[in-house]
Amino acid sequence: MKNLYNEAPSYVKDFITYTEAIKGKSKNTAKEYFFDIRSFLRFMKINRGLASFDEMETLPINDVPIDFIKTITLHDLYEYLAYTSRERLNNANSRARKVASLRSFFKYLSSKAKLIDTNPANELDSPKIPKSLPKYLSLNESKQLLENIDGSNKIRDYAIITLFLNCGMRLSELAGINLRDVKGDTLTVIGKGNKERTIYLNQACLEAIDNYIKNVRPTAGIKPPDQNALFISRNMRRISVKTIQHIVKMHLKAAGLDETKYSVHKLRHTAATLMYKHGHVDVRILQEILGHTNLSTTQIYTHLDDEQLRNAAKSNPLADLVLDDNEKND
Repeated sequence: MKNLYNEAPSYVKDFITYTEAIKGKSKNTAKEYFFDIRSFLRFMKINRGLASFDEMETLPINDVPIDFIKTITLHDLYEYLAYTSRERLNNANSRARKVASLRSFFKYLSSKAKLIDTNPANELDSPKIPKSLPKYLSLNESKQLLENIDGSNKIRDYAIITLFLNCGMRLSELAGINLRDVKGDTLTVIGKGNKERTIYLNQACLEAIDNYIKNVRPTAGIKPPDQNALFISRNMRRISVKTIQHIVKMHLKAAGLDETKYSVHKLRHTAATLMYKHGHVDVRILQEILGHTNLSTTQIYTHLDDEQLRNAAKSNPLADLVLDDNEKND
């Protein structure tokens, strides 16, 4: 990643360092910030007539001086967002992420680094994101998935999918689990922003992990620095996020479920929904389990399905109050 950031001017590299070291953002988040800023600076060079759109994917930004940044206005920011929507077909979620990156970048330049006097992103609005219900497996589909896990890595894969469906952890959190992170009925994971949290393991998770460690997980031949990783690939390395994604897709398909519709993240949705709907878990407890900073993020999992709405209508105390036959004929 150092080579990637070497493409950037010093003030961008300093911002990335600040994002990771001070703001506590993960390396992946910092990388996404960089990609967004690089795309914006490339657009600005083109928009100012310094290059053509044919160079958008390769245009260097290490020659963009801070004096150039000082000339950027709110209008320029909106022009860029319009371009990402019109020409690059970015949806509202993607544009909202770019807005967050640009806001953070210009706030750093004006408030922390003191390199610009005016922050053009102060009044930058984020696009409205349409609300949609998260996709998730039903309880029966979840059981169907677990019952159809098979193959040479059955025990390992069963443990992985059991953790997803019971704990609602993120992909990166599961891939990063070390042996020492499992203590009794607790599991320590590192979530977004390098925040550590404790997940309590139920009996299904404990048995799946124990079965994997005792009967499957290799004890020799694991290459540094992965000796402590819980889940190991056939190459004797910590299992990668891509491999986990492939495992989930493979078993979804084998279970007769639509692997194009569901994903690892949908298993996180599933765990949250099942805990809320069938376990009657309070939304604030669910927030802690999922590692959400804001309660509003958790509330997308508290949606009501058609059956719940139907039952709510039937539970109205006036639901059984109807005209008798005589009154109908009056």
